[in-house]
Amino acid sequence: MCDTMVAVATATTDGAVWFGKNSDREPGEAQMVEHWPARSHDAATLRCTYLEIPQSPHTFEVVLSRPFWMWGAEMGANERGVVIGNEAVFTKLPYAKTGLLGMDLLRLALERADCAREALNLITDLIARHGQGGACGYRNKKFRYHNSFLIADPNEAWVLETADQYWVAEKVKGIRTISNGLTIGKEFDLIAPNAYDFARSQGWCKTAADFDFARCFGDAKRSELSGSALRRACTLQQLSRHEKGVGREAVFAALRDHNGLTPQQGWKIQMPCAHASWWPTRQSGQTTGSMVSRLTANGATHYLTGTSSPCLSVFKPVVMGRDNKLGDVESLFWQHERLHRLVIGDYARRRAVFEESRVTFQVEALSSQEAWDAHRQKLHDWTRRVEHIARGRKNYSLFDRYWSEQDKLDQMFLHKAEELAR
Repeated sequence: MCDTMVAVATATTDGAVWFGKNSDREPGEAQMVEHWPARSHDAATLRCTYLEIPQSPHTFEVVLSRPFWMWGAEMGANERGVVIGNEAVFTKLPYAKTGLLGMDLLRLALERADCAREALNLITDLIARHGQGGACGYRNKKFRYHNSFLIADPNEAWVLETADQYWVAEKVKGIRTISNGLTIGKEFDLIAPNAYDFARSQGWCKTAADFDFARCFGDAKRSELSGSALRRACTLQQLSRHEKGVGREAVFAALRDHNGLTPQQGWKIQMPCAHASWWPTRQSGQTTGSMVSRLTANGATHYLTGTSSPCLSVFKPVVMGRDNKLGDVESLFWQHERLHRLVIGDYARRRAVFEESRVTFQVEALSSQEAWDAHRQKLHDWTRRVEHIARGRKNYSLFDRYWSEQDKLDQMFLHKAEELAR
């Protein structure tokens, strides 16, 4: 589950394109921030998560936020100023047992496309050639879905929504947010040639005037259970309320927003900044990575957390063409995850212990080439502060039990020992 947003130049404070995404996945599914240079390839084929496909002779420099166990990425950018985020969407069509994951499609497009429209064309061509499919979950191998994408470059942005081999695309005007449901209905700019005929053959529409892609292809029940409409409305409201336009702080705030709820509340994922819970509808709803990008004709800057829970974390810059000194990104994820799990049981009281320091450091980090290492040092300090705060709540809830089980699954005691040894 995820939330992705964009504001094109006409809707921003500085004429740049602003992009943001929270990647929501299973707790403990560490997400790695990686920076790969442009490369030439002699090999004829490339192994993605499940499929081997023809390799490109050249791939662009890319920054990726990638779940550790798969080849593909949840979000990322390339040297040409293309950024992409993907979303799980639920449709009426069956999910293939194997194929390219949506995350594979995203990474392939970033490595090979030099503009947003080319990335869109490349993704739809790959789906036609190889199909989309395969187990999408880390521990839950039965979790499968189709994909939507928000694709942007300094000049434009597109929403691409798919249902198996069928797809539709809409060029963004102003502000656009997407979540875990199909959103493109009767109005669109591009569509798969056979989408209408297939929908009509299934009895989902009678005429072209009656055709609505989201209604025809979407699984309304699963989309509702995902909480996608609630989160999409929340992120759209967060970005739209700025009279002078969207800027960096507006996107940060939208990704950190809890939609007026505490992490424990709700049986659906209603918060853009998601925290997992024992409810089956929330167990794949932990924000495990976040990304914000500013795109202009003169270059791009990307800000990533490299951690879960952006409400407790810090966005740090990554710039193409330089050594970003990312360091050990896996240890950063688990250092922060220990802090997150200490806080989650008594969120408001324990967050307050280090919030002022976090806000101050966030400002410093935006222009620091040492931000990634400095964040690791701050995490040591913030964790020690929280450890000295007694839990305010006395009751032990199903929410607490769920997180205790997650600690066992993720062997948090080992991660603690490793941190203390460093």
